Amino acid sequence: MKLTLTPPPFPGAPVVVMIAGLGGTGSYWLAQMTALSARFQVVCYDQCGTGNNPASLPDNYQISDMASELLSALQQAGVERFCVVGHALGALVGMQLALDYPQAVSALVLVNGWLSLDAHTRRCFHIRERLLLAGGPQAWVQAQPLFLFPADWLSAHAPRMEAEEALALAHFQGEHNLQRRLQALKNADFSSSAGQIACPTLILCSQDDMLVPWTCSQRLQQALAGSELRVMARGGHACNVSESEEFNGLLLDGLATLLPASAQLQKEYL
Repeated sequence: MKLTLTPPPFPGAPVVVMIAGLGGTGSYWLAQMTALSARFQVVCYDQCGTGNNPASLPDNYQISDMASELLSALQQAGVERFCVVGHALGALVGMQLALDYPQAVSALVLVNGWLSLDAHTRRCFHIRERLLLAGGPQAWVQAQPLFLFPADWLSAHAPRMEAEEALALAHFQGEHNLQRRLQALKNADFSSSAGQIACPTLILCSQDDMLVPWTCSQRLQQALAGSELRVMARGGHACNVSESEEFNGLLLDGLATLLPASAQLQKEYL
């Protein structure tokens, strides 16, 4: 599996691995790359079956498969220990990595994640699947921003949304892979295992997320001993895109707390 790694900004810089959600592409994190790459070596990637990592996913594909694929690719790239920043499905992959490979995961940042699929989120995906069945990829892609962004933000960024819609349609992961990855997301349940996660964890969410209720992050925080929760007032499900300045500030402050040794290394280097 292909990865994209930024150069380390200083010797010994910690590695931060960015894991996108159901869309699966590393470009989801463009608004974070400049801010993060000045302090960390950043890894982005297109998940298996998406973007520049094409594959036909098996019927029984699970979150644990996503975690093991990523770990194998990181080890091949010489990365043995890293912090994970995961959004939605990416947060689930991050938790799976922390459970299955605790020696590799130094810290977690879980963005709009959950322990198990909320009834409201399940309803949203059911509606989106019906759109996919009736209208194909174009209907899925056209509806997607409605679940990701606040209405006023969408209105103000209409030309951008049209351009991104065309790009998403041109690089659509395929109905087969989308269904397999969506099923893996639905099957994931960390309700009984999250308490075993030992690494320091920051949980970020947006209070106006209409796809994943922000209370899911509350429940995550209660299940993960010692974790911290930061709630943004607005930004929708893709708050790291729509409110990137606020999100980046929270993320960088959180990483400085989660990875205190990295902050000291940076000071010594500078």
